Amino acid sequence: MIYLLFGYFAVVSILSGVAVIAARHPVHSGLSLLSLLLHVAGLFVLLNAEFLFAVQIIVYAGAILVLYLFVLMLLNLKTEEQYLHARWPYFVFAGAGILGELLVLLWQTPYGGAKGAVTTDAVVRTGPSHAVGLTMFSDYLLLFEIVGVFLLGAIIGAIVLAKTPSNAAPSAQGRVGRFT
Repeated sequence: MIYLLFGYFAVVSILSGVAVIAARHPVHSGLSLLSLLLHVAGLFVLLNAEFLFAVQIIVYAGAILVLYLFVLMLLNLKTEEQYLHARWPYFVFAGAGILGELLVLLWQTPYGGAKGAVTTDAVVRTGPSHAVGLTMFSDYLLLFEIVGVFLLGAIIGAIVLAKTPSNAAPSAQGRVGRFT
């Protein structure tokens, strides 16, 4: 049964990922992204990673996708044909080349059997969420804080891009002053 569920989640994830790129309408692309995120969360359940499952649903399928749809509605894209779809054969060729390079790298990697420092007994004793929290806030605290700063920059950038320019700028002809 596990293999059947894994096959389902894997195939639908791949098809949803292709649909994200191939969809002509941005909202259809967003719905395909939602399907992809939910099926990847299903893969996390099969791996007994309930914490990552919850993070995937709450953060990615909830917050990030809502932000993505908000930006789409804010930009108000009404073009009939996008630039990407006119040149799809070039992107397919480039994607196949990159996939081939990745497969060669995976084939030659020396890290195929690398194991983590935490044993399975320690994870069973403390629970996976506790082990992730200890590792995140001890070994990776600086990286965690840097991601917070990047997200703050992204929020500020989104606010700047969303701000509409005001029409109250004075024209050069209407100025009266000592330099005219």
